[in-house]
Formats: sequence, C-alpha cells, structure tokens
Amino acid sequence: MKLMFLGTRGEIEARTRRHRMHSSLLLSYRRAKVMIDCGLDWLGKFERLHPDAIVLTHAHPDHAWGLRNGATCPVHAPQKTWRSLQNCHIEDRHLIKERTLIRICGISFELFPVEHSILAPAVGYRVSAGRACIFYGPDLLFIHDRRAALKDVQVYIGDGATLTRSFVRKRGHTLIGHATVRTQLGWCTKEGVPRAVITHCGSEIVTGDEHKLTKKLKALAAERGVKASIAYDGMKLTLR
Repeated sequence: MKLMFLGTRGEIEARTRRHRMHSSLLLSYRRAKVMIDCGLDWLGKFERLHPDAIVLTHAHPDHAWGLRNGATCPVHAPQKTWRSLQNCHIEDRHLIKERTLIRICGISFELFPVEHSILAPAVGYRVSAGRACIFYGPDLLFIHDRRAALKDVQVYIGDGATLTRSFVRKRGHTLIGHATVRTQLGWCTKEGVPRAVITHCGSEIVTGDEHKLTKKLKALAAERGVKASIAYDGMKLTLR
C-alpha cells in the first residue's frame, strides 16, 4: 500500500509551500486509488487525481467542502457526516457503519468514532491492505476503543494542531478540540505502534521553524520509544 499526503494544512489561514492544501491522504493499492477527505482547497481540483473512491472523516469545511459541486466517483462517509452534507450534489453515496469492516477498491476500512466536534462528529479509520495497516485520524481529541483501533498498526497518522499546548474546550458536558501530539505519541507507546506521522498541521507548525519543531518532535517521540515525523504536501510512504 502506498500513501501520498496530498495536503497537510489544517483549517487555518496560514499556508506555506510545504503545507499548502487542506489535509488529505491518497491510498494506492494495486491499481486502485482512494482519497481520504476532500476539503475546500480541493474544490474543482481533486478530479485531476482521478480517485476511484473518496472516504470522509467528517463534514468540516477543510475535510469535505471540496465536494460541494459533487463527485464523479463513489463517496463513502458515516451517517452523521451525510446529514451535514445534504446540500452537496453527490449521487453515488455510500454509508460506512461504526466498527463494520468494509472493502473499498480492495482496501479494508474500519470506522472508529473519535471525539472532536459536536456539530461535525468525526471518525478515524483503521485501514489495511495486504499486510500493511495504518490508522488515520487527522482531527481528534481521543479515540473510542483505542486499543482495538491501534492493534498491530504500523503507522499512526494523527492530528498536528499543537505539539504540547492544550487545545481542549468544553461544550456543556462534552469535551471537544484536538489532542496534543505529545498525547498521541503516548497512545502509540501504550498500544505498541512504532511510527507516527503528523498531519493536519496547525499554525504552530505551519508558521513556525519546522526544523526546530521536528527536532522537538523527535525528542518527544524518542522518550516514548516511537519514531515520528511531520508530513508535508506531496510526501510519500510505501508500506509492505
């Protein structure tokens, strides 16, 4: 399975050459290509990628609004995401159910609910093809049933809103926001995930000194016995 980080920028104004497009991941397996998330930056542009299918994590603008004019390929999403996208002109809609393994273009997806937003409930995906297995959760505060989500995962791909500064808010009795990278590295340690890649980068990464931040990230990861890196637009990984 091959991974290409099409975009690595969160829902922020700042952008750079390395983090220009809204976060999106392209999975390639054999001859199939599946795109995860299609934010507003991709409106009128994603078609040139010719994905065989698109999978959505949630309905926030930086994850789904690139589909406002529709899509020529099948689009898969949870029920709560479809409810928020009723005005999108997508004809070939498919429902992904919680903790139900499905195959999309030969790639297996399992949906895990995550906490992030009340208005646009988010999910993460355990994705596998052949012997390769990743978890993709670009926008999250915590993962429900984390142990099952990360079991035997080779690469955890997570939320880069902030490295160590708390980004948690409370709405009524519900916590929303983003887990720090430090917290996510701790999850990897506890669940035996050897590698973490950070995407959906916030202002701290996009506008900061990425060389220094990468050094800080590697130190945080080394303390926890994990290898970690910051993804950038166009970055490729091959998992065997």
